[in-house]
Amino acid sequence: MKDIFIVEDDALIAMLLEDMLSDLGYRVCATAPDLERALATARDAAFDAAILDVSLAGRSSLPVAKLLDERGKPYLYATGYGSAPEGSTPSTLPVLRKPFQLSELEQAMKLLTDA
Repeated sequence: MKDIFIVEDDALIAMLLEDMLSDLGYRVCATAPDLERALATARDAAFDAAILDVSLAGRSSLPVAKLLDERGKPYLYATGYGSAPEGSTPSTLPVLRKPFQLSELEQAMKLLTDA
C-alpha cells in the first residue's frame, strides 16, 4: 500500500480526497492545510507520493513542489485553476482539475505511483 501526503487548504476537499484514495487502495499518511505545515511535512515525513493544491489560502504551493523535487518524491497538482503553477516542474506531471471524478484520480495516481 502506497502512503500519500495531501496538501489541501479546504478541509472538505481533503476529506473527500482521503476517502477516494482509500477506496483506490492508498493510505493517506499526512495532510497539511497551509504552506508552513506542508513544507515541514514535505521535508521530514516518509511517504511515497503527494497531491498538492496549487493555491493554499492564496499562497502558491510551488515551494513544496520544489522540496519534493529535491527529495525525489513524485507528486501531482489538484487545481481549480486548470494548470500547474508557473515555474513548476515540466508538464509531465499529472494535473487533476477540480472537481474530478474517482476514475480521473485513479488514472493520475497510477501514472504517479507506477513511474
